[in-house]
Amino acid sequence: MMILRVGVQRHQRLPQLVVIDGGAAFRSPYFESVLARYACTKKTRPGAQPRFGSVIERLFGTTNTEFIHTLRGNTQATQHPRLLTPAVDPTRQAIWSLADLYGYLCTWAYDVYDQAVHEALGTSPRDAYARGLALGGDRPHRRVPYDDAFLMATAPSPRKPTAKVMPGRGVKVHYLFYWHEALRHPEVEGTQVPVRYDPFNVGIAYAYVRGQWVRCVSQDYAAFQGHSAKELAVATELLRQQARVHHHAATITPRRLADFLAQGRDLGFHLLVARRAGGASRASFEPVLQRLRELGTPGLLLSGDRQEGPLVGPYAPAAQPPGRGLLVRRRQPPALLQVAWTPPPSP
Repeated sequence: MMILRVGVQRHQRLPQLVVIDGGAAFRSPYFESVLARYACTKKTRPGAQPRFGSVIERLFGTTNTEFIHTLRGNTQATQHPRLLTPAVDPTRQAIWSLADLYGYLCTWAYDVYDQAVHEALGTSPRDAYARGLALGGDRPHRRVPYDDAFLMATAPSPRKPTAKVMPGRGVKVHYLFYWHEALRHPEVEGTQVPVRYDPFNVGIAYAYVRGQWVRCVSQDYAAFQGHSAKELAVATELLRQQARVHHHAATITPRRLADFLAQGRDLGFHLLVARRAGGASRASFEPVLQRLRELGTPGLLLSGDRQEGPLVGPYAPAAQPPGRGLLVRRRQPPALLQVAWTPPPSP
């Protein structure tokens, strides 16, 4: 669904033929309904026959060789483990976050690969696309507007496709309550209504009320607006992990999620992950510490099961309130040092 959204957002059209593999996601009613609505033909390629997807498989290979394999922390060296040294061990250099990786991947795909001369085409892919439009016509009847109707068609439902309308509170989707004035109707209160959510923005959700979809807004819209459903899922899992560490029940509330996401926004939510094997050294944490210096974030540096000391002096200003900062904690197995936000204690 998200790939279809990005395609329409960039080109205002969908392909007439979609070649897919045998993945279960492509057999969902949502995917089928979107293709039927916009007159796209779905064609399933044979299993274990990669040549039937040669175009996309070739693009995967080019992406790996020209982009992924040039990044710090790539795992190409692990193909020959006997040649590995601590200086080139990718487990010591894994510093990429998912958000940063996605941003740079888009930059490479749209600004580098798309404008470089392609050997088979004799020109850049962007120029070939523009030439094809000029020769074959713009075909305005194939345009798909990136409007509310399209966004609604590509909005998935949660695991439970319906939610109960709670009087005065609205519908609950993924721990959050959403409200619209249409939910106040006496015939709607207390009933189960179909719901959907926007994976790119958990600040809004949709409910099917009295024959139409209405746009419901989170009660803490300012805190959740712009955050994706993936961020919400990761935040929920991290809060549960912290609850297990402190041996108490994990109480996931909208306010705790909002505070967690607000703190994580400064770090791009899931910033630096430093993997290592063996003893801890100051050099192993240098990328993490450098980022802490830039942010001026207080925290504690933990190595194994012992505390090495607070990050003070050049690492954090004294004016920062206590209890809000970063912990670098080991997780087993394997030895994993992960930077994660530690929210302030609940009142």
